Amino acid sequence: MTNFSAAPVGSRAPRDVVPASPRDVPRLGGPQNPSADALREQFGDVVPRVDVCWGETTVLIDATRVLDVVRWLHDDEGQSYDYLVDITAVEYRDMERPIEMVWHLRSLPYRRFLRLKAEMQKDQPLVVSSIWPVYKGADWLERECWDMFGIRFEGHPDLRRILMWEDYKEGFPLRKDFPLRGRFSRSEQLSQALAANPEARYSMEELSIVDAFQDLPADVRERLAGGEQPGE
Repeated sequence: MTNFSAAPVGSRAPRDVVPASPRDVPRLGGPQNPSADALREQFGDVVPRVDVCWGETTVLIDATRVLDVVRWLHDDEGQSYDYLVDITAVEYRDMERPIEMVWHLRSLPYRRFLRLKAEMQKDQPLVVSSIWPVYKGADWLERECWDMFGIRFEGHPDLRRILMWEDYKEGFPLRKDFPLRGRFSRSEQLSQALAANPEARYSMEELSIVDAFQDLPADVRERLAGGEQPGE
């Protein structure tokens, strides 16, 4: 069965405690992460449902309170979710089902894993708060969700495409209504890609390593100029 630590695990943990993989974990039900009850106590109706599947706890939360919930999980000493694992989204083939935003969090001190979900109706703007103010690692993960699903993260410092080029006009490739071969012809896609101008977004200093070389100490520049490879 799933084992949830009641107290932080640190260097003073008993040496005879050996981590073991859980066995005979039921598909549904089983013990839930204690953070789920803590969230219900702290936020009430913001948490309408808790599911446990294969020993992992998923907490459904109100999409309008995402930042509040995540900040509390991160800052509260009894939770200490200090590691953001992933941010993603799920769209089902059933067009009536809402899109789900998904956050995977870990509390390293307590050895806990928690999955948060928030539902967004497709006939409403796909907007949710950025958790970048809490986890700086959310930066590129949220950009990917914007790029692939069209979900906008309010409060993100630099929300723009990260996989497709910035002028990509075909929409959001991981949406279920996106055609497999794209909305435009292959030749049009190639033309758009070739027309993309990275200098419009990045400075030449960011695109070149010349200045970085000039900033190296004189003896290092001399060795590299003589053909010595880094690490020799």
